[in-house]
This record gives sequence, C-alpha cells and structure tokens, in this order.
Amino acid sequence: MTKAELIEEVSRVVEMTRKESEVIVEAIFDSVVRSLRNGDKIEVRGFGSFRTRQRQSRVGRNPKTGTRVEVPAKRIPYFKPSKELKDIVNLGSGQLSPDAPKA
Repeated sequence: MTKAELIEEVSRVVEMTRKESEVIVEAIFDSVVRSLRNGDKIEVRGFGSFRTRQRQSRVGRNPKTGTRVEVPAKRIPYFKPSKELKDIVNLGSGQLSPDAPKA
C-alpha cells in the first residue's frame, strides 16, 4: 500500500474529502518522525512500537573498489510489531475482515 492509497482508504472509511484525509495522514507521519528525531518511543497498542536504535561506527568496504571506508555511528528507526498484529497477519488473507469484532 502506498501513502496515496492509505489516504484514499482513510477518506473512504471516515467519509471525508481526500484533502482532509491527507492532512490527517501527514500529521500522523510528521508526529512519528518528530518523536523519533527527539529520541522518544511511540507505542500504538495492538499495532506495535517505533523507536530508534544506535549503530556503532565501523569500518566497511567499498564494494566497487574494495577500499576501506569509515562508516560513522548513526541512529536508525526500528519498528517492533505487537503480538496482536503478528497474530492477525499470520491468520492469512480473507480470515479477518476490517469490520469483524476483535477477539
């Protein structure tokens, strides 16, 4: 699913204009990015959590030339799905409709 498809889906489900749905989706993504940049953890119950992980600096190799390259330390975003999300995904397609009640 692309971001445009997500916006269309939100627009359809909540019966809003596409423009209003786009503002909502953008606001959510911006909030997640801002929180991660500040080092905060985002937890959405039943979906998962977003956080950053620290990678240490290391010496890598340029695959084209084979020369050594110093790779600096950096923070990377990381998503950990919740148990509920894992269970839903593993049920397979067609077994859980969006309107089905939660167990």
